[in-house]
Amino acid sequence: MKATFTILALLAMVSLPALAQQVAGPDPLLDRMTGHWVLQGMIAGRETTHDVEVEWVLGHEYLRLHEISREKNAQGRASYEAIVFIEWDETAGEYRCQWLDSTGGGGLSGQAIAHGKRDGDQIPFLFKSKDGDFHTTFAYDKSNDTWRWIMDNEDGGKLVPFARVKLTRK
Repeated sequence: MKATFTILALLAMVSLPALAQQVAGPDPLLDRMTGHWVLQGMIAGRETTHDVEVEWVLGHEYLRLHEISREKNAQGRASYEAIVFIEWDETAGEYRCQWLDSTGGGGLSGQAIAHGKRDGDQIPFLFKSKDGDFHTTFAYDKSNDTWRWIMDNEDGGKLVPFARVKLTRK
């Protein structure tokens, strides 16, 4: 009997990490973003297509997006690449987003960290910068399981469109 109890206790301890990894994230809206996506639309006045992989990492604490453009630069590498982390801050009641990309650095300077509060099926983020604020909204469409990313530069209090893209599942 003691051996059976020991075996059951060991099985339970081995199973706990696997169960913890399957736990849903802090917000079902973010769970809908996980998966493999194709991003298509206009960025900086140009049509573009990117591949986006989204998954929970570090014990479901952060949602990681890895975005790679299909367009190539002169060296044959992706012309754009980004790694984005999103987290839910329960204490502040808001999301935080850190955007690291291949456009020249500065991602760890603090200017690439945005804050946002959920608004229905949208999360509007605001990246504050001495060079001007940048608005990025992730908007989920339940009816067709797609996401829209709406990105705007702020210039003199007015929003100037930067990107209008749609993510569809691969």
